[in-house]
Amino acid sequence: MSTLPAQATLNTALRNALAEEAEAGQTAGPDIPAYDLIELFFFAYRDFVSGPDRILAEFGFGRAHHRVLHFVSRQPGLTIAELLDILKITKQSLNRVLKELIEKNFIESRMGTVDRRQRLLFATPEGEELALRLADLQTGRIMRALESVPEEERDAMRGFVKSYLTAMVDPQERGRVAQLAATPARRRGPGGENR
Repeated sequence: MSTLPAQATLNTALRNALAEEAEAGQTAGPDIPAYDLIELFFFAYRDFVSGPDRILAEFGFGRAHHRVLHFVSRQPGLTIAELLDILKITKQSLNRVLKELIEKNFIESRMGTVDRRQRLLFATPEGEELALRLADLQTGRIMRALESVPEEERDAMRGFVKSYLTAMVDPQERGRVAQLAATPARRRGPGGENR
């Protein structure tokens, strides 16, 4: 089914909402912060991470552990330099989190095949299982939010949200972020193999 009519409906709804704000003198601009969107982002993020936070706490982990495990699971063989580039954190911060994930057998570090000085990161089967458990929780929340839109408009809404979130990323990072987000989803089979 074509998403063009649904996208037109979303665009019309967005234009109507902006017009209503403008009429009420509430339009965000240089002198008026976009508090409505800022606060919605705050509350959406709070709830988006709340389920994973509870599970991570069972292992003595926090959000930094989640981010590291997420990207190592999604990008097997990631180097430490690549992970630092993705997360934009200090090497010291990463080392503390990575050490805990390795010690608790959620991530393993292997010697590079081309450059033996390089360390390649892989999620262990336990790490894959935890990463998938956390992703399933967050996917459920995203799918419930999409269900608030009529079924025929869901593809358009998903496209709009992807475009909107991509536009919030710094322009010089958008290509890399789009590449990471386009990595196909994988599931582990019972023996730990990808399927």
